Amino acid sequence: MIRYDPLWKTMKEKKISQYDLYTHHDISRATLHRFRKNKFVDLYTIDRLCGILDCTIPDIVEYYKEDDER
Repeated sequence: MIRYDPLWKTMKEKKISQYDLYTHHDISRATLHRFRKNKFVDLYTIDRLCGILDCTIPDIVEYYKEDDER
């Protein structure tokens, strides 16, 4: 399963808010909702976020097996 928990930490470190993303970088509120709910987000969007946040994919996405405890 894919989780986007690292995204929120990276955004905090880079001092970029959700408001900044949808206002200044054209990341839609619906896309941010998908990140919050760990729903499918295409690689194009993840690539754009990597550019905006000046980070790599592991700074946005993490994978874990569904039987792992978290």
